[in-house]
Amino acid sequence: MSTPNAPDERPRPQYGEYATPEEQRARIQQPNATWSLETGQAVGPAGGGQVHPVTPGAPDGAPAAASTAPTTRARGADRAVTLALLALGALNVILTAVTYFDLAGLANQAFSIIGIPGEFTNVDSARLWGPIAAVALIVGFLITAFLAWRSMQAGRISWWIPVVGAILTYIVVYVCIAIPLFGDPAFMEYATRS
Repeated sequence: MSTPNAPDERPRPQYGEYATPEEQRARIQQPNATWSLETGQAVGPAGGGQVHPVTPGAPDGAPAAASTAPTTRARGADRAVTLALLALGALNVILTAVTYFDLAGLANQAFSIIGIPGEFTNVDSARLWGPIAAVALIVGFLITAFLAWRSMQAGRISWWIPVVGAILTYIVVYVCIAIPLFGDPAFMEYATRS
């Protein structure tokens, strides 16, 4: 039995060993330690809002050395390129998806530009597959934007996601457009003759 004035014989707990996450945040006076761990950035003292990269293994989340500056610039450049690609994709979706709802008219314009004699006659198929192509384009963009945003939030390289998303989405869209085109006699005659 220990006396009240006797020193405690148990080993002293390490920092935060028995503390809840809320107690840990209150103790270190940072608004969200989980965010700091996930992004590799520490919020300035007393939640001052300044963000500093964290050096792995540094004591108490000390700010990173100057060597991480290129990494921060690379993340900034990646974020800028990713957002620019997403903005370009959004503009493309808005302008292109509308035209797919009138796929027969779009096919007639393409016929005259390419020099295919005759008119597009597979109108019923175009009325079905045009809106499907438009919806596939919109859904593909939304999925791509969501995945790119999640990747950027996690601090990973993300520029490639809009590129791959656009390629995969347009493969599906072109299949949807090809179905009514390959069912049109004038297009098939032109394609086999060429």
